Amino acid sequence: MSNEGKKVRAHYRGTLDDGTQFDSSYDRGEPLEFTCCAHQMIPGFDAAVKDMEVGEKKTVHIPCAEAYGERREDLVMFFPAAQVPNIDQIHVGDKLALSGAGGQPVPVTVVEVTPEGVKIDANHEMAGKDLNFEIELVEVLG
Repeated sequence: MSNEGKKVRAHYRGTLDDGTQFDSSYDRGEPLEFTCCAHQMIPGFDAAVKDMEVGEKKTVHIPCAEAYGERREDLVMFFPAAQVPNIDQIHVGDKLALSGAGGQPVPVTVVEVTPEGVKIDANHEMAGKDLNFEIELVEVLG
């Protein structure tokens, strides 16, 4: 039976191909709740949970195209110092938000600060990475 369109609760552990853990609902002690196949999750995660049964556990490998997409160099941008308010308070690694289409906030990471300006990266931090998940379907709420 398909879980598509149903609210579900799942525990998961996410790792990179080298075994580095990047997230875990187990560590937080609370399963993740979402509507399956409603674009709330990365496509590969939705696809993995779609046909699972309560109590089932599985391990899936999700290529970057089905996760956060390929890394895009066109999302790395430079802003001249004259266009950056409070540039003296901005540091490499800072997380900022730019205003995107329709005024939606776009999260970015500062990757370089020089007297000439600031270089930011609007790629998701997991873009270009294949992901692995251990998933346990805890509950289907309907």
